[in-house]
Amino acid sequence: CVDVMSVTLHTTAGDIKLELFCQECPKACENFLALCASGYYKDNIFHRNIKDFMVQTGDPTGTGKGGNSIWGGPFEDELSVELRHEGRGTLSMANNGPNTNKSQFFITYAKQPHLDLKYTVFGK
Repeated sequence: CVDVMSVTLHTTAGDIKLELFCQECPKACENFLALCASGYYKDNIFHRNIKDFMVQTGDPTGTGKGGNSIWGGPFEDELSVELRHEGRGTLSMANNGPNTNKSQFFITYAKQPHLDLKYTVFGK
């Protein structure tokens, strides 16, 4: 993957262009790009939407409990003090604790510093 890559999510509410941080988060980006390319995210709903906080998707079951990575299980966090939830549009992997990333991701509506160094920021 090149240093910066962009993808566009096509949603019923309009397109969302995302810039990925491939150099800083190679595993998260590889997983996300491969899932996008395979059609894994097609017709996924945003199952979690919290005003002024974030919107979450990436679970094909639509329940918030499903999803998997391209490796068939969870993969490790890629945390960095340089990559923070610094404002609207931060793209992060959703998880259930350290090193439990799979397919779910979220996009912030505003700055969320309490999430820093707990969730892999892999784009914006």
